[in-house]
Amino acid sequence: MKILVTGGLGFIGSHTVVELVNAGYDPVIIDDLSNSNIKILDQLAKIIGYKPDFYQIDLCNEKAVKDFAAKETDIAGIIHFAASKAVGESVKQPLKYYRNNFYSLINILGAYNGKALNFVFSSSCTVYGQPDILPVTEDAPVKPAESPYGNTKQIAEEILKDVVAAGTKYKVIALRYFNPVGAHDSALIGELPNGVPQNLVPFITQTAIGKREKITVFGDTYNTPDGSCIRDYIHVVDLAKAHVAAIKLMERESFNGYDVFNIGTGTGSSVLEVIKAFEKVTGVTLNYEIGPARDGDVEQVWGDVTKSTKKLNWKADLDINTMMASAWEWEKYIAQNPL
Repeated sequence: MKILVTGGLGFIGSHTVVELVNAGYDPVIIDDLSNSNIKILDQLAKIIGYKPDFYQIDLCNEKAVKDFAAKETDIAGIIHFAASKAVGESVKQPLKYYRNNFYSLINILGAYNGKALNFVFSSSCTVYGQPDILPVTEDAPVKPAESPYGNTKQIAEEILKDVVAAGTKYKVIALRYFNPVGAHDSALIGELPNGVPQNLVPFITQTAIGKREKITVFGDTYNTPDGSCIRDYIHVVDLAKAHVAAIKLMERESFNGYDVFNIGTGTGSSVLEVIKAFEKVTGVTLNYEIGPARDGDVEQVWGDVTKSTKKLNWKADLDINTMMASAWEWEKYIAQNPL
């Protein structure tokens, strides 16, 4: 069964390709390589034993997407990762985020409109804003977005609900996941940001390896035990497996329509706790400083994952120490084997 993975050479997408193959699916990858590396295709081949079909397509190009759909007619499901994803950048470049994240979604939905498809959307806990109650459940109200990035996720969920309500043949699951980190245990794939990392853990590993001088912790006066932001960090392999679980759920005749699931560990870790966990498992002392709070950041958020455990038959298995250790092995690998 063919599953299209948009953004399939990216961090989460590449790990999901591996888990799809492990589960017996045949992944097909679309990626425009704007925030990924074509050499990840070779890395995937080392893990799964072959190169999956790959198309370099900008999903904002409607004609290119339609041409792809006309060729790949036997796609049974779509896992849609392709999007711009940095909160801070979205505040500075909102039009880039609205253009890329909406056009790509609308074009891929339109290209397969009328076909029975299982569609998994890469959503985010940013839709909750700063929750009133923690841990946050899927029933919590969606709040006005703190950033253009968060706004694109909120509106994309609304688009998908409207598409389902209109009587199309799509089944849709939106996975509201928290903060993916770590790398595959082979150390052959992991987070590979272009330029300066926008996320905490690659900044930690690049500082530890000597690529960066120091880490800036954005704020230490938040209302948290150590003053730094708290997030629910999840191992990327656990997250990848959640996407496979979502596809399997939609394959059941009993599932119809649209649903959302939190994908996290159910516990929060502060920025400073993550730094200390990295130092503990690697023995590397990190150079970090406290800086001003960053626009668009939420103080603290972690998820209630009861629904995903029961209905998706999925749960996160890997802890923060495993996340940090695997991220470090990946950083050391690419230092020795530049991509």
